[in-house]
Amino acid sequence: MTLIKSISGIRGTIGGAPGDNLTPIDAVKFAAAYGTWLKEENQGKEKLKVVIGRDARISGAMIQGLVIQTLTGLGIDVVKLDLSTTPTVEVAVPLEHADGGIILTASHNPKQWNALKLLNHKGEFLNAAQGARILELAEAEQFEFADVDYLGKVTLNEAYIDIHIDEVLNLPLVNAKAIKEARFRVVVDGVNSTGGIAIPRLLERLGVEVIKLYCEPDGHFPHNPEPLKEHLTDISELVVKEKADFGIVVDPDVDRLAFMGEDGEMFGEEYTLVACADYVLGKTPGNTVSNMSSSRALRDVTEKHGGNYRASAVGEVNVVALMKETNAIIGGEGNGGIIYPELHYGRDALVGVALFLSLLAEKNIPVSELRAGYPSYFMSKKKIQLTPQIDVDAILKEMEEKYKNENISTVDGVKIDFPENWVHLRKSNTEPIIRIYTEAKTQDEANTLADKIVAEIENLVTVN
Repeated sequence: MTLIKSISGIRGTIGGAPGDNLTPIDAVKFAAAYGTWLKEENQGKEKLKVVIGRDARISGAMIQGLVIQTLTGLGIDVVKLDLSTTPTVEVAVPLEHADGGIILTASHNPKQWNALKLLNHKGEFLNAAQGARILELAEAEQFEFADVDYLGKVTLNEAYIDIHIDEVLNLPLVNAKAIKEARFRVVVDGVNSTGGIAIPRLLERLGVEVIKLYCEPDGHFPHNPEPLKEHLTDISELVVKEKADFGIVVDPDVDRLAFMGEDGEMFGEEYTLVACADYVLGKTPGNTVSNMSSSRALRDVTEKHGGNYRASAVGEVNVVALMKETNAIIGGEGNGGIIYPELHYGRDALVGVALFLSLLAEKNIPVSELRAGYPSYFMSKKKIQLTPQIDVDAILKEMEEKYKNENISTVDGVKIDFPENWVHLRKSNTEPIIRIYTEAKTQDEANTLADKIVAEIENLVTVN
């Protein structure tokens, strides 16, 4: 059982002992720390407001109740969206003129996990300094709660998924007319979370026939919720069986997006951003950003359209910061996270679906043909489980030294750029693991490189 405290929030497994897991005590403490930080940031403001939404995890209602009552106990008003998506909460914060937001989700983690993901008044994730301050406040536990006459109030607003869809459909580049005329037939895997509400609703507004798979938002994930090929055999088979045009897969909080071709083959999670960027850049040329664990294919497509590509450290807040710095018109992460600033600076599967459908409708070609038209790279994503005895920093330093004659970046872990492929090693922000990502011109090369690096790291662990 695990509790991970980081600058991006608190994440852990439900049950067990306080301080070791995400228990009610930990949820209250970190909600109180966040509310106290908001008060520090808004001194002199009479009343603060926070937007709260959650995915469909089994523990969601419990954690939501604890967080909301803690904030109202601090005298902060709460707009409760209840079942929602991460990007929906991000959209709602500025529309509500709120001072912040909290999304209760552990993203792609299994059902025993939950988390508090923290937003600022723009509906964007906090920066490192802000996150560090909240961790300080949580550690000190010096909270001042409101008198009985000044408790916060709770307002329920369950309309925001529809409002979010309206905002997406109002984007100039979303070609709703072409999508409706294409008469797509699509399978949606909502992993029994809130994607099962939001994605079918968006598609139906666009005139798409929806075949639902695991769209009951009860939090009982029918497969590993990370949208990777090995977890998606059911939708692969159903797309072929139903003769659907393609399949759509999202993670539990709907900020990651993957597609399945009409042939039941993965479009490639990395290529979600590549395709959406290709469409946007074809209409409005500009720059792009992704993190350094993402495919080189985005760089190739960006340069094809005459733009400049930059790579940030891993983490949405880092991608967003570099997007703002370079005036990027689209960006995101290779895990299927699309950030389209025309709507908001956050990964958003709803925006990704609308842009991808617009591209496909205008090109009028099968998904498999669209994928074949992009530069062909293959990735391997592996992980090594950590124990408290493993000195990750020392291991990364030794790998850096071993490959010092290659093109190396240490902005985020260690990335080694070889002429024909690359490897990125980093400690995860969300799980007790080392991530090993590789990319090459064939899957065999990517796998071989990953296995070689994993063996070298495991050897270092044994030696140390």
